[in-house]
Amino acid sequence: MAALVAALAVSLLLPAAPASAHGQLATSAPLTGTVVREPLTQLGLYFTEKPASNAHFTVTGPSGSRVDSGWSYGEPKRLDKPVQEYFMVNGVFEPRLYHTGFPAMVSVAHWPAKGRYTASYLSVASDGEAVRGTVTFDYQGASTAAPAGWTPPTDGPAPALLALIEGTPSASPGVAGASADAGTTGVPASAPAGATEETRGGGWPPWLVPALIVVVVAAVVLVAARRQPAARGTATSTRRTAGPARRSGTGARKPGNRAGGPARRGRR
Repeated sequence: MAALVAALAVSLLLPAAPASAHGQLATSAPLTGTVVREPLTQLGLYFTEKPASNAHFTVTGPSGSRVDSGWSYGEPKRLDKPVQEYFMVNGVFEPRLYHTGFPAMVSVAHWPAKGRYTASYLSVASDGEAVRGTVTFDYQGASTAAPAGWTPPTDGPAPALLALIEGTPSASPGVAGASADAGTTGVPASAPAGATEETRGGGWPPWLVPALIVVVVAAVVLVAARRQPAARGTATSTRRTAGPARRSGTGARKPGNRAGGPARRGRR
C-alpha cells in the first residue's frame, strides 16, 4: 500500500508538459458541426499563423468525391476569442495568446447533394510541426451543378510537404478559444492592421494542479495511518480487560473445592 501511494505521489509530482502545438486551426467558416443552408463559394480555415505555401486542402461531399477547386490566402481576421499556444523558453513552457486568424480560403466548385461534407487540411508550422485535421459540417442547401469542363481533383499533398512533416508530431486540430458565430459562415470580425500575438504572464503554473492533488492524497494517507493505531489499541485494551475476568472466575471455583474437601472427610 505504501509503495503504491509513493508511486502515485511521484507520478503526480512530475508536471505534464502542455501541448505545444503551433499554427493550429483557430476557427473555420463554417464551423465544424454546424448546418449550412446556402451554397458557399469558399470555405475559410483560420490558423494561428499563415499556412505553408504548399499546404494541401480538400473538400469531399457525401458520396466521397472531392468538390474543392484550389485555395488561396485570405485577409487576416481578429478572433472572437484568443487562442493559446505554448512555447518552450529556457526549458519552461510559456503560454502565448493569439488574437488573429490567418485564413486559407478553399474554393468549392459545386454542391452536388445534401449531406455531410468534410474539409481536410495538411500543412507545416513555422517550427516544423505538422498541422492536420478536418472540419465537418452538414449541407442542407440547394444542389448546384459543376462548372463546364470541371472534373474532381485527384492530387495529393506535395512531396516536399510530406518530406517536411515526415516523422514530426501532428499539431492538435482542435479549436482552442474559438466561438461559434450566429450566421452560417462563422467568419470572425475584422482585425485591425498589425494585430499580432501577445504573451500572457498571468495564470496558474502547470505544476500547481498536480501539486494540489499530491497534498490531498498525502492528507488522506496521513489520516488513515493515524486511525489504524487507534483501532489496534482499542482491540488490545479489550482483550486485556477480558483476561482478568476469566482468571477471577477460576479463582472463585478454587475456594469452593477446598471447602468441600473437609466436609467429605468429616463424613468418613
